[in-house]
Amino acid sequence: MDCQKRKNIILSASGSKKAQLVLKSAKVVNVFTEELEETDVAISDGYIVGLGKYEGDMEVDLQGCFICPGFIDGHMHLESSMLAPGEFERASLPGGTTAIVADPHEIANVAGTEGIDYMLKATDDLMMKVYFTLPSCVPSSKFDEPGEVLAAEQLRRYYDNERVLGLAELMDAHQTIKGNEEILTKVADAKKFGKIVDGHAPGLRGKQTNAYVAAGVQSDHECASMDEAMEKLRRGQWIMVREGTAARNMEALLPLCKKPYSNRCMFVTDDRHPGDLLRDGHMDAVIRKAVSLGVDPVTAIKMCTLHTAQYFNLKESGAVAPGYRADLAVLSDLKDIEVHQVYIDGKLAAQDGNMLKKQPYKLPENKKIWNSFHMITISSDQLKIKKKGDHIRAIKLIEHQLLTEEIITEWTQSDGLAPGVNLSQDLVKLAVFERHHNTGHVGVGFLQGYGLKAGAIATSVAHDSHNLIVVGTNDEDMVIAANSVREQNGGLAIAKDGKILGELPLPIAGLMSQETIEVVDKKLEHLKLTALQLGVSEGIDPFMTLSFVSLPVIPKLRLNGHGLIDCENQCLTDVTF
Repeated sequence: MDCQKRKNIILSASGSKKAQLVLKSAKVVNVFTEELEETDVAISDGYIVGLGKYEGDMEVDLQGCFICPGFIDGHMHLESSMLAPGEFERASLPGGTTAIVADPHEIANVAGTEGIDYMLKATDDLMMKVYFTLPSCVPSSKFDEPGEVLAAEQLRRYYDNERVLGLAELMDAHQTIKGNEEILTKVADAKKFGKIVDGHAPGLRGKQTNAYVAAGVQSDHECASMDEAMEKLRRGQWIMVREGTAARNMEALLPLCKKPYSNRCMFVTDDRHPGDLLRDGHMDAVIRKAVSLGVDPVTAIKMCTLHTAQYFNLKESGAVAPGYRADLAVLSDLKDIEVHQVYIDGKLAAQDGNMLKKQPYKLPENKKIWNSFHMITISSDQLKIKKKGDHIRAIKLIEHQLLTEEIITEWTQSDGLAPGVNLSQDLVKLAVFERHHNTGHVGVGFLQGYGLKAGAIATSVAHDSHNLIVVGTNDEDMVIAANSVREQNGGLAIAKDGKILGELPLPIAGLMSQETIEVVDKKLEHLKLTALQLGVSEGIDPFMTLSFVSLPVIPKLRLNGHGLIDCENQCLTDVTF
């Protein structure tokens, strides 16, 4: 801020000069004292200049509505919304989200630095403030197969960008606590530039947690139990309480949402699908749920405003106070968290659920992002499993969690089903095809707990390397669904009885659509309904759940092009024995 601008702000704050805008007759949520102040809020040059009795060039009577800081999502992946960044803004800003901290490691796994460059360019003109943390693990582990590999020297140049806040979730916890030099170089670079280092270490306990924190990792968003969260909190980490589409940890971590623990905690979504954004909202939905579970509304608001800003060192964000940016949400109440207005830099950006100005979308110009599939046509021969014995080791899903379990069952053979598939045990076939370098790598295994009774479901959204993943009851439908995704240059598809029942193209790196959220949601909801009709369990998001089945850094078992992976020991294990 230059001296003249600061002088104007000071003069407006003192009352010797009219403020540009005054929001009158409001109840301000004071995140410092946790009071509700009945006062005016004066704004000039994009900043809050004062609270009290003010006059302005423009005055808005809020008639007793509540003013709180704009909401900040401290950890999320824009790509997981399946929307181009501009469309994500249109979906989430009217609900009070004025800033996000995005980790672009999904598109970076596909297109490397060209993916990061696109995300920066596509968000630089948005009204919503879009910050980034740099992908720390591309690949996430030695068993992943991404399109690109990002070393420390490739990330270093981004730290000069003021929108880059740190190093994103350090997923390879095993190598971190072993002192891997490449990882420690990335951490050292972040620290050198005064940036934060986010964590990702589900199940890490005891001395391993000590080692991970000692490495410089400051947060964790993977806690699924209070025991784990409290241990990490005691060791000095910030806990990100995740409430997204695939993983919902709020209820398990509800005791964190009160003092003294809440002071080191924040709400994040990680991943949010279009339907949830449209019908429930973004951070407003997270706060609403917290309040419905008994969390004090002011505490809930602090956990996605002040606390998030403090953690990321956003000194001018997260509060309604002099000298803070005028990024504000105006609420009609503190129970239903109904957002009436949203201000960005003191300008009205959204009202009653609608943005006032639709930003033009910036779509990728890079051919690498549009043409990210490099693989041959898939055949049924690639789905064959070499039987080594009469027992199957399968991945077992845990509802609303990213963690999985191991289950051992017997090999079966049924007419019309792929060998090994046992619908009475909810056991279906699973395959992952490497799609970036035409290696021909295919991993084939089994999945329990998904619920599918017929047909096949395929997607190119498969964390983190985003290879092609397909699950099915028979090989023919698996081949058809998988080839549909390949031919679309990415997306989702469902097949049954040799026919495609539905598709959603995601041609931007195989992750995002260029369509509006309404179009994406309509196609996605049709696919979800179709999946439900084919038996996928209620309460499971068929695509978001499937997308994590190949991520080799979350215990216990995962599958990718290398085969079945024991994530706890970071080794391959047999599917049959």
